[in-house]
Amino acid sequence: MTEKVNIVTLGCEKNLVDSEIMSGLIDQRGYRLVEDREEATVIIVNTCGFIDAAKEESVNTILDLADLKQTGNLKALIVSGCLTQRYKQALMEEMPEIDGIVGTGDFYNINQIVDEALKGKKPIQVGNPVFNYEEVLPRKVSTAKYTTYVKIAEGCDNNCTFCSIPIMRGNFRSRSIESIIAEVKLMASQGVKEISLIAQDSTNYGTDLYGEYKLAELMNRVAEVEGIEWVRLHYAYPGFFTDELIETIATNPKICKYVDMPLQHSEDAVLKRMRRPGRNRDIRELIAKIRSRIPNVSLRTSLIVGFPGETEEDFERLCDFVREIKFDRLGVFTYSKEEDTPASRLPDQVAEEVKEWRANTLMEIQREVSNQNAGKFVGQVLDVLVERYDGRSDVYIGRSQYDAPEIDGEVYVTNCPVGIGEMAKVRITHAYEYDMSGEGVL
Repeated sequence: MTEKVNIVTLGCEKNLVDSEIMSGLIDQRGYRLVEDREEATVIIVNTCGFIDAAKEESVNTILDLADLKQTGNLKALIVSGCLTQRYKQALMEEMPEIDGIVGTGDFYNINQIVDEALKGKKPIQVGNPVFNYEEVLPRKVSTAKYTTYVKIAEGCDNNCTFCSIPIMRGNFRSRSIESIIAEVKLMASQGVKEISLIAQDSTNYGTDLYGEYKLAELMNRVAEVEGIEWVRLHYAYPGFFTDELIETIATNPKICKYVDMPLQHSEDAVLKRMRRPGRNRDIRELIAKIRSRIPNVSLRTSLIVGFPGETEEDFERLCDFVREIKFDRLGVFTYSKEEDTPASRLPDQVAEEVKEWRANTLMEIQREVSNQNAGKFVGQVLDVLVERYDGRSDVYIGRSQYDAPEIDGEVYVTNCPVGIGEMAKVRITHAYEYDMSGEGVL
C-alpha cells in the first residue's frame, strides 16, 4: 500500500520553504501527499521553537495529532524543525507518541526517516544545522501558484541577546546567486509571478560567500528572470542596509517598494541590552533616507516590549516613536525569556501582565496611525495581484506591491478586468484601517 503523508507546518515562512522541499522529496519517493490528516498514514510536524508560545503550540499539535493513531489511519508521527534541533532528547524521552525526529540541517533525509519510522526504528537525525540549499531540490509549492518564498540564506551571526535562532539554525550561510536564480527560474516556469526573498538577516546576504554585500545585485538578478513581476524583501537587518540597496529598491520597477525591517525597539538603553546595531538616531536617519529615496515605500517593522530592564520611560518613548514614525505596518511581540540566551540571565525581568499591557497599548497606537495612513493611495491607480474571488460580494480580492502575502492588507476590486493570478490596474476609491477597495481600469 502506498503511504499517505500529511505535512503540518508551524512558524515562519522559512519553515514553510523547508516543508515544501520535504513535500517534493516525499512526492519523488512515490508516497502520496494528502491534505486530510484523518486519511494520512504518516504525519510530519514541522515545528517552531522560537518563543514559548510557539513551543507550546508545537507540543500541543504533536499531542493532538498523536490521537489519530487510535481514531485515524496514522502509523508514524515524525517531528522536524526548530523544536527538534533544540530539544531532540527531551522530545523522545517525554513524548513516546513521536516515531521519528529530524533536525533543521537534516530534513533532506526525510524519506529515510519516514521509512525507518514505519519499520518501528524510532530514528533520530539531528546534526549541526549547517545545510545549504546549493542544489535545486524538488519542491512542491503550497502557497498560491503565483506567489512563493525563496530562502536566500540560513542561520544568523548577529547574536541578539533575546534570540535563539543561532542555536537552532546555526551561523549565517548565504546561498550562491546561481543557486537562487536556478530556483527562481524553476518557480517562474510553474507560473509564479511574485518572489518574496527571505532570510533571518537578508541585508547581510553575500558577505560570507563573496566578501561583500550582494543583496542589491541578487534582487536585480531575480527581477531579470522572465515571468517574475514582483520581487519582495523580508527581514532586512537595519545595521547592513546599504545605500546601494536603497537605490536598487527605488529604481528597479519589478522590486516592490516594500521594506520589512524588524527594529525591535527605539531606545538606546534597550537596544544596547538587546545587542542590536545602531541607536535611535541611526534608526531615524535610515528611515528618513529610505522614505526620501523611495516615494510611497511601505515600511513594516516589529517591536519587542517588556525586554528586561525596559522602564516605563523607555516604553513611553517607544510609543512616541511609533506615533512619530508612522509605520505602514507594525507587529508587536512581548519579550519571551528563552533559555540559553544572554537576555534570560539579565536582571529586571518585566512582569507578564506589564508586557501584555504594553503590547496592547502599542497596538492601539498603531491602529490610530494606520487610520491616519489609510487614505494616501485613494485616487491612485495601483497594480494589484488578484488572488481570489468572493462570489457573495461579486468582488475580486488581491494585494498591491505595498502589502506582503498573508500578513498585510488586501484590495477589494469591482469590475476586475483580469482573472485570479493576474495583475490588474485598479483605481483606489476607498481606504480602511488596513485594506483598500477600488475599481478595475481597462
